[in-house]
Amino acid sequence: CAAVSLDTDACVAFQGYCQQLGWRQQRVGFLYGTFEEDGSARVEAIYEPPQEGRDRGFELLEDERAEQVEALAALLGLRRVGWIVACPPREDGFVLSGDEVVAAALEQLEAAQGVEETPFVTVRVTVNEAGEANFEAYQVSLQCMSMVAEGALAGDPEDLASCVVHETFTAIVEGKGAKAVNTNFFLCNVPVKQHASALYRARFPKEHRMIPQTRDDLKDGLSKARSSTGNLVDALGDFGLLLFLMSFPQIFDHAGFMPAVCACVVDRTLPLDEGYGLILYSFSGLDF
Repeated sequence: CAAVSLDTDACVAFQGYCQQLGWRQQRVGFLYGTFEEDGSARVEAIYEPPQEGRDRGFELLEDERAEQVEALAALLGLRRVGWIVACPPREDGFVLSGDEVVAAALEQLEAAQGVEETPFVTVRVTVNEAGEANFEAYQVSLQCMSMVAEGALAGDPEDLASCVVHETFTAIVEGKGAKAVNTNFFLCNVPVKQHASALYRARFPKEHRMIPQTRDDLKDGLSKARSSTGNLVDALGDFGLLLFLMSFPQIFDHAGFMPAVCACVVDRTLPLDEGYGLILYSFSGLDF
């Protein structure tokens, strides 16, 4: 990956929640955006799947909305370009755990459909001594992808900063065979850039957090857009808000309403059908 450009709004929303949790537990998000012609990744939105975070690890839970997330991304012309993991401060030199490296390799293997080069990226965010969030990006090497594909690597429960090598394989590190390998051996640095998305915002409350989303959140977002610019699409250009609407397919059908709204988000020269605006107002409890 030549570089990764992160949308500022999306990053602020993600790290802000980690800050609310006191940076005491890990949290994971999936990065949606585009792969650019120069081999870089451009991130426009972060989706946080259902999960249980610990201070030294996390567990992703079954996601009943996974298909809806992918469908929404496709409607917006986006794809999964990476993943982000937040973690409490770690010891110097401890970047990614063995489990995280294996997870990164599996993600790259899926994105590349094999042991091939891919711009798919892993982003790590943590907090420094000054209380500031630091974003870093990495990829794992083709060697790591190959070993994970062969089932040769696993996280080391005795040393989180290492991977254990399956007994039927031998890893050569500095000319010597090794049964455990520091995770940094497999990591490649990726330059990080930032941008302010021209199409998307990340103001709508996120799914799978402690406080559930409500219609009042939708009402608030639509009301602010109406009073500030008069254009509802300014509020609808929010991945989290659009995903919330997809929770009500009987009202916001996935064959007509959602494709039309997403088209207006992607191409701001397209006007939002007045009837769709009335449906949004009615559902959220706003006066027409």
